[in-house]
Amino acid sequence: MTLLVAGFLVLSLGVMGAVMKVPYVVLSPGPTENTIGEVDKKPVITITGRQTYPTSGQLNLVTVAYQGGPSSQIDLLTALRGWLDPTVAVVPQSAIFPETRSQQQVEEENTAEMANSQDYATAAALTELKIPYGTAVSVASTEKGKPADGKLRKGDEITAVGGKPVGDVEGISEAVKAVEPGRDVTFSITRGQEKLDVTVPTVRGAGGKAVVGMVMQARYKFPFDVDINVGDVGGPSAGLMFSLGILDKLTPGELTGGKDIAGTGTIDPSGAVGPIGGIAQKMVGARKAGATVFLTPADNCAEAMKAVPDGLRLVKATSLHEAVQALDALRTGKGQVPACSAG
Repeated sequence: MTLLVAGFLVLSLGVMGAVMKVPYVVLSPGPTENTIGEVDKKPVITITGRQTYPTSGQLNLVTVAYQGGPSSQIDLLTALRGWLDPTVAVVPQSAIFPETRSQQQVEEENTAEMANSQDYATAAALTELKIPYGTAVSVASTEKGKPADGKLRKGDEITAVGGKPVGDVEGISEAVKAVEPGRDVTFSITRGQEKLDVTVPTVRGAGGKAVVGMVMQARYKFPFDVDINVGDVGGPSAGLMFSLGILDKLTPGELTGGKDIAGTGTIDPSGAVGPIGGIAQKMVGARKAGATVFLTPADNCAEAMKAVPDGLRLVKATSLHEAVQALDALRTGKGQVPACSAG
């Protein structure tokens, strides 16, 4: 009788766990892509209008896959399995999908961030090679129900805010935030062949600052075409690896020396490398794919040291220039290779 009751309880808990939805997201190692290789028989990076050179080895970007979200919440059993698996992380749903934004909005922002990271990566590579280029900022999307919706359009190039010229995403964002919430702000834009002034009301956003409800994208005017094809991957964290792939194709010699290199990190046009999320899952994915060296943003080093898989060497990267120098040292055996530390 006791065994029967116990079995019934276990069965009941199992059924409850399989149907009970919980507000958590499971993060697991995602696929890797070689930025100097191909995806679906197409080069990840295609450069036209400029001489390119042969490459070898791998410069792998790494990703994190997620399961869950407001429109597809996971069940309790899935969360429990995740908590027991050291290669994945289970985090509150709000950490990935803030309550102020829908799942669709977050995914659209990730797509815009990926597009920005590709442009930033190209700009950083050209900056490292001292190749000049121009800049522009355009509207990537507007948020439904917010003031910019219906007034600004995807593709509008913003040239000034309140009559003052601006040239980057941060400058436009700061100009809008400087306005008292509720007041209008005027954007000077180029829409197709037209030059227009568009006045948009503001509303109070996160932190009490003024917002209009748009996502912007830095658009660069490069002297040749760089096309990046990675399929359904979002977010900004592949920036460093894109930059290295572009630079490798634009310069004689082989940056990797035939080695299997992986890495992560945001990039800005100056070449500065920034921190990312999901470092533990990304390292697991890199090692599973065969990487032996992992380029790690300096701000992620301490966290990475706690979870580095066996056989993976962490190389600290604070900038594209430093990453190139580290790869040169690894290839030639000469010079210092900056290592991550736990401190």
